Amino acid sequence: MTQPVPALFLADSPGLDFLNSVATPVDTPVDWLDDGEGLLSWLQQAQLVPDDTIRSIRTHALPGEIDRLADQARTLREWFRGFVRARMGHPLHAADLSELGPLNQLLKRDEGYSEIVADNAEEPPTLRLVRMRRWNSPEALLLPIAESLAQVITQEDFSFVKACEGPACTLLFADHTRGHARKWCSMSLCGNRAKQAAHRKRMAGH
Repeated sequence: MTQPVPALFLADSPGLDFLNSVATPVDTPVDWLDDGEGLLSWLQQAQLVPDDTIRSIRTHALPGEIDRLADQARTLREWFRGFVRARMGHPLHAADLSELGPLNQLLKRDEGYSEIVADNAEEPPTLRLVRMRRWNSPEALLLPIAESLAQVITQEDFSFVKACEGPACTLLFADHTRGHARKWCSMSLCGNRAKQAAHRKRMAGH
């Protein structure tokens, strides 16, 4: 099913954005990974997989194959959500590695390699080394997700991984603000609602 609203990318971290691929942006919960087409669309919006790769996999996948992959992605998401929610607000420790077996197993399947390419955005063009990936099967679509989750583990300070303070909000984010004072997934969503609620409360008190 094509989702009625664009996916949310508010977490300041691609791996946490993946956890936010199920949310309640207005009143009704939306799962952007609820089927194979939803998974492909989310990966495209997240810019984790090249468009031509998505087109090719969509064309060549067996019936039901991408839907099964979306099932795996949702399972991975909920497992990682449990890991993050149990540890956010505190630094990670070496002992936490014992819980990361499912993620490491997935990362071991990566067929990545490096290649020298011309960066034509530069003038004159420069040569640089980039990481590439062989997309040998639809399962390879899970690998950039796994990489983004691994980056949450290794690059984010879990002391500043937070849940939005909106009463009904389920979104997580990495607080990279100076002073780490961020409270909301977004000022335009929950921040605004909180301001309006505070205003109504003040008015009712007059």
